[in-house]
Amino acid sequence: MHGFDMNEWGFMMGFGWIGLILLAVVLFYFVNNMQNKNQEPSARDILDKRYANGEIDDEEYQRMKENLKH
Repeated sequence: MHGFDMNEWGFMMGFGWIGLILLAVVLFYFVNNMQNKNQEPSARDILDKRYANGEIDDEEYQRMKENLKH
């Protein structure tokens, strides 16, 4: 009859710990990602997007960016 010796059990337990660590990392990633999706964009984010889309020119972008700093 073939059984497991202590070295094989230690090896298998190592995989168990790796699995738990990977599970924790994946859960952290999904929880963090969900929290970021629920946040409203900041005024600077909106300004940057408008500038990138060509809705405002460089001069207006710089002026509005300065106003946001104050």
